[in-house]
Amino acid sequence: MTTKTNGRLQGKVAVVTGAASGIGRAIATTFARHGANVVLADIREDPREGGEPTSEMIARDGGEAFFLGADVSAWSDVDHLVSSAVERYGSLDVMVNNAAISTNQELLDTTEEDWDRVMAINLKGVYLGCKRAVQQMLTQDAVDDVRGRIVNISSQHGMISSPGNFAYGTSKAGVVYMTRQIASDYAKRGIVCNAVAPGKIVTGKPGPAASEDSLRYSHLRTPMPRLGRSQDVANAALFLASDEATYITGENLMVDGGWMAN
Repeated sequence: MTTKTNGRLQGKVAVVTGAASGIGRAIATTFARHGANVVLADIREDPREGGEPTSEMIARDGGEAFFLGADVSAWSDVDHLVSSAVERYGSLDVMVNNAAISTNQELLDTTEEDWDRVMAINLKGVYLGCKRAVQQMLTQDAVDDVRGRIVNISSQHGMISSPGNFAYGTSKAGVVYMTRQIASDYAKRGIVCNAVAPGKIVTGKPGPAASEDSLRYSHLRTPMPRLGRSQDVANAALFLASDEATYITGENLMVDGGWMAN
């Protein structure tokens, strides 16, 4: 459900990449529920976990959103994405760089092709999304010293090892660094840039991350009695995207049930 609540993003314009499924879908629907106009970007519109497309879910519940097919590793697609958002809604207030892939391989099993593919989406895609967002945001007037906000989705595995997932962990470490660098470089010009680092999030999508062994291991590592949900990450992204997150930039907010504290 995306029925509008108290409008913490009322009238804001947000782009969310990887918005068709999982965490991106939860972020997009949450933003719409809080009054944002949301541009949904993904390489496919049908959710990997099943169900109706994100755009239809938002529209059915009275929100405003539209879908654009986009490969975040291509500058032309990212440029078109942001330009379309501005053309339709007049500004870009929030950029959420969420799209990511994984190969689930250790170093010796990771081919050059695998490495390049992960880096193209997970790292280059975030770089392009941040760059195009900053370009647009710098043209906008500042409100309470802020011209725009970027929320990157990193991972706990950007700070600790990612067992059997070498390229993924490396790419997420790059996202953490990139977030801090952009925050430092552009704070004086009104750009706020933060990241959300999910722990083990059960999204409903099939794959190795949803295997019985993976879930068992994650339960053992997580102090809280349950694993994460996509909505947990969406709630953190909502806070960082909202005007409530004042004097916060360059942070990597853990949403991990205490994993990193354990």
